[in-house]
Amino acid sequence: MRSFRSPLRGNNPLTLFLIVVAVLYLLFHTLNPEGSRLDPDAQPKPVTARGDLADDEKNTIAVFREVSPSVVYITTIELQRNIFTLNVYEIPKGTGSGFIWDKQGRVVTNFHVIADAGRIEVTLADHSTWKASLVGTAPDRDLAVLQIGAPANTLHPIMVGESNNLLVGQKVFAIGNPFGLDQTLTTGVVSALGREIKSVTNRTIHNVIQTDAAINPGNSGGPLLDSAGRLIGINTMIFSKSGTSSGVGFAVPVHEVNRVVPQIIRHGKMVRPGLGISIAPKNVLRELNLEGILILNVAAGSSAEKAGLQGTKQVWGGLILGDIILGINGVRVKDYNQLRDEVEKYQVGDVVTLSLLRDNHQVDVAVVLEAM
Repeated sequence: MRSFRSPLRGNNPLTLFLIVVAVLYLLFHTLNPEGSRLDPDAQPKPVTARGDLADDEKNTIAVFREVSPSVVYITTIELQRNIFTLNVYEIPKGTGSGFIWDKQGRVVTNFHVIADAGRIEVTLADHSTWKASLVGTAPDRDLAVLQIGAPANTLHPIMVGESNNLLVGQKVFAIGNPFGLDQTLTTGVVSALGREIKSVTNRTIHNVIQTDAAINPGNSGGPLLDSAGRLIGINTMIFSKSGTSSGVGFAVPVHEVNRVVPQIIRHGKMVRPGLGISIAPKNVLRELNLEGILILNVAAGSSAEKAGLQGTKQVWGGLILGDIILGINGVRVKDYNQLRDEVEKYQVGDVVTLSLLRDNHQVDVAVVLEAM
């Protein structure tokens, strides 16, 4: 029987040629599945004219150009001592934002941005950096004022606006330095008004602005602006479980900033109106099943003493209760925090009427508020 020899066996030249052709064919179509071809005459596509910017875009650009020179980058440095060599060295502590308040070189920021800093540096929009000294603080309002020695012609004070007539839904802008990225603009709206947050001293800050403009670490102390580029708040904190923006940010309203900052510049601190009294712990009245604020002591020479307020006296066998404050100017108060919040709505020298429980009778007494 005659045997059959496969053409694929051996070193048949035709067989090798066919294999090479098949491999090249497969490679070509694998790399070029659509059968595309290179085009040496390929050119960029023609550019389509955009036309004019929308009015809303123009406004955003104008606000940033106008206000960004007023915004500063704040770096805090902490001093630490080497436990072995006892040498003191500096390490970065944190960053934040702030804004130029006036031509005298005063800068406003959050208290928590500069708290416990060994040294503070302020970088302007022109990237010049200046050593800052502390003018004063108001921790209860999370506000601080710094001083830098930059020339007046490099300083661009921010325009101050209003916060008492804000409306939910109106557009806002935040400029700051999130994550150390300076001169960053984010946009949003006023999400809510009348919010309350706690300061670093656990005091309540009232009438806080809520916004969905992205606020991240490093934005603290920067301005919240309206569409006219005016300051309406100072960005203070965010509500976030991750530490980054969740669309819920809070800003201290500008009417509070504009009230407190001049006091810090004049006195180095927030000057509070007060009554010149000290109060008893809550549990004293609670055990007596009474409500209100028990006056423990009346300071000698204070406006409270001049108004005839009575403190608590210790006698043999017990106490003679002093006046119990029930309200101020018709507003009911149940604890010292509420009383202090109500008093701070007024100015030093204002006259307020206290509703008191004295000897089981309610009486009203006028008191002049004094500086505390």
